[in-house]
Amino acid sequence: MPIAAPSSVEDTGIKSIPWCSILRKESRHMERILVIGGARALGAAVARRAAKDGYEVVVGARDLAAAEVLAAEIGATAVRVDLQDESTIAAAAEGLKGGVDHIVTTGSAPHDVRATELDRDKLLAAFTAKAVGPMLVAKHFAPVLRPAGSMVLFSGVVGWRPGPGSLVTGATNGAVEYVARHLAADLAPVRVNAVSPGVVDSGAWDRLGEKKTALLSRSAAGTFVGRHGEADDVVDTVMWLLRAGFVSGETIHVEGGARHKSA
Repeated sequence: MPIAAPSSVEDTGIKSIPWCSILRKESRHMERILVIGGARALGAAVARRAAKDGYEVVVGARDLAAAEVLAAEIGATAVRVDLQDESTIAAAAEGLKGGVDHIVTTGSAPHDVRATELDRDKLLAAFTAKAVGPMLVAKHFAPVLRPAGSMVLFSGVVGWRPGPGSLVTGATNGAVEYVARHLAADLAPVRVNAVSPGVVDSGAWDRLGEKKTALLSRSAAGTFVGRHGEADDVVDTVMWLLRAGFVSGETIHVEGGARHKSA
């Protein structure tokens, strides 16, 4: 004789997941992230991690060919963005008008000289890369950024460690803290934060050749943790900020306490 089906499901102690919740998760769009300066060094490291973590990555760079090479490697797309040229920022925003969830901008234009050696054009380029450029990115991408999204700017420890020859680099990196703070108020509810790395072995110092090892050793000695930074230290922080929905207007220091340690 057939056994009748039970009129109710036995309580196994395992909480069921409502189908509506599953459908909501499956229907969520893949979050799009634009990484400006994403063709090299820390920008490329962020782009690679974001692609690995399932973001739709757009690699933005002044050198479009370099951006396209990385984009092909990680399954991303590429766009030309030159922080010194507002028209490229506007064109990128128009090309991404379907929506962007996050923007990370790592651009820089170092001008490491003493005050008596300042070059006006290089001085302005340095401030544009770190402060003016990100503000112009905000200008053109504000209509494109989704409300739950964010911007992450890049500062640097030298902003808190003044010394001979670091006038421009220090001032521009220090300015980023205030740009992030005020952009957070201006773009709310979009979140804006900054990351301030110390000396990081990201590939940017490879140009020093044999001198690179000595630089990294000096950096390690100038921290509380006894080591120089690795790219993953910074990338981990950036990826956390993308998800840190209750953090805005902050500068996160990733430098092993270097700014607190006396020389």
